[in-house]
Amino acid sequence: MIQPPIARAPDAQAVDAKARGRAAFVLNVVLKLAYPAVILAAWVWDAPRYAGCLLFALIWLQRCIGTGVVGMSLRRLTRVDWTVAFMLSFASAAIVWTDSERLLHIYPSLVNLGLLIAFGATLVRGPSMIEKFARIGTPDLSEAAVRHTRRVTQIWCAFFMANGLFSLYTALHWPREAWSLYNGAISYALVGVLIAGEIVWRYLVILPRARRAEAA
Repeated sequence: MIQPPIARAPDAQAVDAKARGRAAFVLNVVLKLAYPAVILAAWVWDAPRYAGCLLFALIWLQRCIGTGVVGMSLRRLTRVDWTVAFMLSFASAAIVWTDSERLLHIYPSLVNLGLLIAFGATLVRGPSMIEKFARIGTPDLSEAAVRHTRRVTQIWCAFFMANGLFSLYTALHWPREAWSLYNGAISYALVGVLIAGEIVWRYLVILPRARRAEAA
């Protein structure tokens, strides 16, 4: 009589790797949502000091255990990146020390300033920030791709400048609820629109143009 094949137990290492992958994904989502969550929570919190503690912790949690492209890049900090990290750490510590709501409201504009400095510095010395991100997944980039990533980095710099200035305006002139809504939700929606627009442009314009150039 032919015995049915015996089902083999899943490989323990594969199961562990899958579990670690799920945990890393969850951690990545939590770290990405934590900052806007803190800013939105400031809508109802009357405790800037607690928000400052959380913001300080988030800077270094993202640096030490963050996952994904951003987390990997944060573990390769340049001198400029370290300067930005310490600037934001000092700002968070100042919020904790003074318990100042005004300093808390200015913090998002400092985040935009820090990102502008970090992205802009890569345009000066190269490679551009978006090229660094792209090379994590695709080490060999074409010249056209390098030019595209530089252009996208320039667009992000323009966004951080405009968003930072408007964020500062909300900090100085808007009530707490409106400031929290813009800096904790609307600005992130604008980031999503920019990311989606870049993806659409890449697939509808850049990639077809590159394929036509290769075929010519």
